[in-house]
Amino acid sequence: MPKVLYERDGRIARITLNRPEVLNAIDDDMPRELAAAVERADADETVHVIVLAGAGRAFCAGYDLTRYAQGAAPDRYTQDMPWDPMKDYAFMMRNTERFMSLFRSKRPVICKVHGFAVAGGSDIALCADIIIMADDARIGYMPVRVWGCPTTAMWLYRLGAERAKRMLFTGDKIDGREAERLGLVLKSVPALQLDGEVDALARRIASVPQNQLMMQKLMVNQALANMGLNTTQMIATLFDGITRHSPEGLNFKRRAREEGWKRAVEERDQGSFDWTRYTPITGSD
Repeated sequence: MPKVLYERDGRIARITLNRPEVLNAIDDDMPRELAAAVERADADETVHVIVLAGAGRAFCAGYDLTRYAQGAAPDRYTQDMPWDPMKDYAFMMRNTERFMSLFRSKRPVICKVHGFAVAGGSDIALCADIIIMADDARIGYMPVRVWGCPTTAMWLYRLGAERAKRMLFTGDKIDGREAERLGLVLKSVPALQLDGEVDALARRIASVPQNQLMMQKLMVNQALANMGLNTTQMIATLFDGITRHSPEGLNFKRRAREEGWKRAVEERDQGSFDWTRYTPITGSD
């Protein structure tokens, strides 16, 4: 079954993350399928705007930690020590670039967030041009507490330095209303109004000629590029690998393997575990 669905609705391309049984958690396939769907929309001369959404109860709950953190063996996310940072960077930058296909798309992208857009799921959402959230939806990047750095770095470019630091120093989740107040998203609406709000905006945008939309998007995106977006993403993606191979990151991996990722995440988010108690993880461990 496809992990990203694609359909065209008149001038609107609808791209849907499709792993609802795990809250659309990111696996190896999803970033590739997402980029392919964006490329398909870009190649369709009838499409003027993309609506990105998630199937089921959430937009995206981040990377599939059951696989990547709880697994017994080292993997591409946690290598044997000493680790190769360039191997890690090559893999994670590939995912970053696939998420950024939304940002680089020739079509405006509206992201519709319900349930959760957290951790890697927030990376995907923040690459869209416009985000509309449900009031009760939650967004945040909890792995900044242990085991992650947001590789797309879009928190900074949406919030500015001080508010980005407030989110990334705590790993807090905020609801749609707070996200709108901070300027992270365009708008927050009651959950029952979310579909209608997104569709109304998509139809309004779809009434504009493609070339006009493309020029406006290129102009705004170039301003962000001039502010150093590409360099910031390179640093962020390198730091993401470092967080996972730091003493605290390796201990999080060990704790998830021994106690289950739900327990490890709970301890991380509550600040109730001393992650500095370092025990190396090796291939024979």
